[in-house]
Amino acid sequence: MSNKIIAFTGGGTAGHVFPAFPVISRLQKNGYEVFWIGSAGGMEKQLTEQAGIRYYGISAGKLRRYWSWQNVLDIFRIIVGVIQSFFLLKRLKPTLLFSKGGFVSVPPVAAARLLGIKSFTHESDADPGLATRINMKLGAYPLVAYERTLNHLPDAYRIKGRAVGNPIRDEIFKGDREKGREIAGLSLDNEKPLLLVLGGSLGARKINDLIFNTLDNLLPLLAVVHQTGSGNPGQPDRPGYLCRPFFNQELPHLLAAADIVVSRSGAGAVWELAAVAVPTIFIPLKTASRGDQIKNAQIAAEIGFSITLDEDADSSALLGSIKQIILDESASAQMKASAGKLPAREAANRIADVLEQANSCSRSE
Repeated sequence: MSNKIIAFTGGGTAGHVFPAFPVISRLQKNGYEVFWIGSAGGMEKQLTEQAGIRYYGISAGKLRRYWSWQNVLDIFRIIVGVIQSFFLLKRLKPTLLFSKGGFVSVPPVAAARLLGIKSFTHESDADPGLATRINMKLGAYPLVAYERTLNHLPDAYRIKGRAVGNPIRDEIFKGDREKGREIAGLSLDNEKPLLLVLGGSLGARKINDLIFNTLDNLLPLLAVVHQTGSGNPGQPDRPGYLCRPFFNQELPHLLAAADIVVSRSGAGAVWELAAVAVPTIFIPLKTASRGDQIKNAQIAAEIGFSITLDEDADSSALLGSIKQIILDESASAQMKASAGKLPAREAANRIADVLEQANSCSRSE
């Protein structure tokens, strides 16, 4: 039986899955076996199986911050999930459990505590979510993206925790600027700046409408590549404007080519844009759970690689912010340099190192 087995858990959104993949990649290169515990019908099942990761589904209940009769049923689902996780972990015998958050992570962390398996819970946002807080109470060691998050944890958790950054996809670092400008329809002799707009699945419509309303004033200044998000209406392409629901394999190249980005401020977006050091205008989604996008944008602005706009901002505010960046080369250069203050490129290695060290200690006990 291998003593280099680590269980992973998390789900509900891609942000509770994708950041674990570069960590898993590093562990597998060092001879570790991994498997994933998620909800039986969750989107994490498809994502992990596509990545070639062994997957086990369990029952899971949603953790709500408000009263609902559904909470009563979900309590039973969580209990069933704990029992399923208990026997799963007992059979597969991992030495460690790593949680990337989401409500589905709570039953495996609870089961790990019952079995004496050391667990870790990673938080990407500036403010820990409910699942992360519960996991810490269940004994999971906190790994957080930001140093300031660690400093605001209760003493009992802070002394066990570490600030490690937020892991991002390795593909993000493989972009080619020339390919990105070619995708945008810019010839090699066209020096026009490129604006990349990243609307996603969550709250993208306001950003899209803002871009549509500002487009006639933007195109004389720069080329625009616009990701509207799946299911959101777009506009026809025209000279200097490319509009698509999503960019997949093209995204690393577009990020390498972009001179400025407009985006929501989810944790993944903040860290990926910091990794490629592109000046950014973040427009936080006000209704995002506990206000985490607002806090993420505040930190990025304090670091100095971004500007924050309210999601109710008008076209003149957006145009003014864009001009502030593209017309001032020194300001743009300073924003790019400031992006390096977030350890985006080191985060996956840091977490893998923590897990390998913990595994060595567990084996020697």
